[in-house]
Amino acid sequence: MNFRTKKREDVSVDLTPLIDVVFLLLIFFMVSTTFTKETHLEIDLPESSAEAEMSEQVELIEIVVNSSGGYSVNGNSLINNQLDTLKRAIQKESNGNTKLPMVVTADASVAHEYVVRAMDAAGQLGFTKLSITTKQAQ
Repeated sequence: MNFRTKKREDVSVDLTPLIDVVFLLLIFFMVSTTFTKETHLEIDLPESSAEAEMSEQVELIEIVVNSSGGYSVNGNSLINNQLDTLKRAIQKESNGNTKLPMVVTADASVAHEYVVRAMDAAGQLGFTKLSITTKQAQ
C-alpha cells in the first residue's frame, strides 16, 4: 500500500473586500448624518413701562404665588398648592361669575410650574380675562 499524502490547499479569507465595505459604510454614515448643535435659549423678559390704569375699583380675583409655591386667593391663604384646592378657592371667591378679571401675582423666584398651575385653574373654570402683574422698569 502506497499511501500518499495529499497536498492540502491553504484556506484563507481575503479581508480586502470586507475592509472596503466597512470603509464605504463608514463614509456613507458620516456624510448622511446631520450634526446638530445644541443651543440654549437665552430669554430676556420684557419690562412694562406703561402706567397702570387707575380706573374705578372693580371686583377682581387676585392669586398670589409666594416664593415657596404657596397660593393665596384674594388674601386668603390656601392649605396646599394642589390644583383642586386652588380651583375650589377661585370658585368660592367668584361665586360662579367667570366674567370677573383675574390677576396672577407671582414671586420672581417661584418655579414656572406654580404660575402655570394658577393659569390652568383659571382656564378650566372658564375665566377669560387673565393678567399677570409685572414690575415697572426703573
